[in-house]
Amino acid sequence: MAAQAKRIIHDAVVRKDSSVGDKILDKAFALAFNGLVYAQIWEDPVVDMEGLAIEPDSNVMCIASGSCNALSYLTANPASVTAVDLNRAHIALGHLKITAIKHLPNYERFHRFFGHADHKENKAVYKEMIAPHLDTESRKYWEKRDIRGRRRISYFTKGLYRKGLLGNFIGLAHIFAKLYKIDLHKLLEAETMEEQREVFETELAPVFDKKFVRWLTNQPASLFGLGIPPAQFDELAGDERMAEVLRRRLEKLACDFEIKDNYFAWQAFGRGYERSESAAMPPYLQRANWEAMRERIERLDVRRANMVQWIGDRDEASLDRFVLLDAQDWMNDAQLDELWSRITYAAKPGARVLFRTAAEPSLLPGRLDDAILSRWNYLEEQSADLTARDRSSIYGGVHLYELT
Repeated sequence: MAAQAKRIIHDAVVRKDSSVGDKILDKAFALAFNGLVYAQIWEDPVVDMEGLAIEPDSNVMCIASGSCNALSYLTANPASVTAVDLNRAHIALGHLKITAIKHLPNYERFHRFFGHADHKENKAVYKEMIAPHLDTESRKYWEKRDIRGRRRISYFTKGLYRKGLLGNFIGLAHIFAKLYKIDLHKLLEAETMEEQREVFETELAPVFDKKFVRWLTNQPASLFGLGIPPAQFDELAGDERMAEVLRRRLEKLACDFEIKDNYFAWQAFGRGYERSESAAMPPYLQRANWEAMRERIERLDVRRANMVQWIGDRDEASLDRFVLLDAQDWMNDAQLDELWSRITYAAKPGARVLFRTAAEPSLLPGRLDDAILSRWNYLEEQSADLTARDRSSIYGGVHLYELT
C-alpha cells in the first residue's frame, strides 16, 4: 500500500508535459507530502456542516487530512463518516484520535493530549491508555523515530501543532517575523476587531512590500508548507504577484473574525490553541461535545485508500455527502471526469459535494464533462456565503453542489 500511495501522489503532482525544472519541483513536493503534512486540518468544519446540511441518515465521505473535520462532523449526528487518505501519517493520526476518544477516561485527559498537545505526561498516557488499544500500523508509525531520532509520539509532549509540513512552515514564518521585529502576539492580545485591523495594517501588511519577501513568495517551493503543489501555485496567484494574494488571505485571517472565535488564527499567530477555558476549538475538541463524540465514535471509519477508487467501489445511490478539500486543484480534466462520474453514480438524489479551490471561481465549468456537470446544481449564493465565513481564510473559494 505504501508504494502504491507514493505512486498515486507522484502521478497526481508531477506534470507530464512540464519542463525539467518544474518536474524537479513537483517531485520535491510529492516527497514532502508523504510525511505528516497537517497536524490540524485547515478547512472550517462549522462552514462545512452548514453547507452539507447533514441529516441523521447521511453517509458522509471526506478526505481525512488531520481528521479534525471528520471527527467534528459527528457532532452533526450523521449515520456514518468515512475518511480516506493516502498519507500514512494522517491515517495514523486519525486512528490515534479515535482510540483516545474510546479509551481515555475523561474530557480533561483528551483535551490535554490533543488540545494542548505538549504535556510531558502525554507520553505515559499514550503508553498506558492508548497504545494497548491502537492498531499495529498506527503504533508502528507513532513509536518509530523520525529523521531527528525522536519517537513521533514525543510530538505530543513538545507541541504537536509545531510539527508537520504546515507546522514547520508556520514556524519559519515566525522566524521571519522576528527578523523583521514583528510581535505576532499583539494580534492575539487584541480585544476588538478594530485593534486587530490596526495591528495588521501597522505590523503585518508592510512585510509584503519587502523586496526579499516578494521574491521569496514568488517561488513555488516557498508554499510547499501550505500543502500547495507547484501546479496549484499559478492558479492561486492568477494575474497577481503571490505576495499580494497572501497579504489578502492573511488580512482575512487577521481582521475578518474575532480572534477569540478563530482557532485558525491562534494556530497561525500563536502556534497552538488558546489555553483559556472559553478558548475556540474545533467541534470535536469542545467540552460540550465530549459525550456525543464518545457515543458516536464508532460511526467514523478512517482508512488508507485512494479517494477516487474508494468512491468507485460504492454501490449506486449509497452516499449523501462528499467533502473533497482542494484535491481537485491537482487534477487534470480526465481525472475530474472520472472522479465526478463515480460521485454521480454513488450519490443519492439531493446529495451534496463541498470542495475548496486555491483560486476564487469553481474549477468545474469548462473542464468537467457537460453531461456530468448538468446533473449538479451549483449553489452559488450559499457558496459565496460559506467562502466569506470560512475562518481558515487560506482558500479562494468554498463551493457547494447538489445533485438534481
